[in-house]
Amino acid sequence: MSHFSTVKTQLRKKESLLKALVHMGYVPQEGEQTVRGFRGQTVSAELAVKMPKGGDIGFRWNENTRAYELVTDLDLWEQEIPVSRFLSKLTQQYALNTVLSATAEEGFTVAEKKNHCDGSIELVVTRWDS
Repeated sequence: MSHFSTVKTQLRKKESLLKALVHMGYVPQEGEQTVRGFRGQTVSAELAVKMPKGGDIGFRWNENTRAYELVTDLDLWEQEIPVSRFLSKLTQQYALNTVLSATAEEGFTVAEKKNHCDGSIELVVTRWDS
């Protein structure tokens, strides 16, 4: 018997989470969403990615941790990558989006961005003060 699993994250900013999902090729839907699982079971989430096969991917706000948590039926996970790799890539893209947003707010621009073979990302940001 399958059931929904909840995975805690440190994803706190909705816009950065949405951008990360889109960058990874997903189409997130906002608002009160239904996340589908085994034999038509469902749970509610604030963000959801409807999947053509397997269970949907949802994110719901946890007021106690003040972060979004992943909610999905792990027994129905049929993505190209395992859930742990999905969360790693999502978290990295989320962090990049958060840094880019914060630096832009402070008047910085990205001068250089390098993707290294180990998967890390190096940013050089600059700001001209007058």
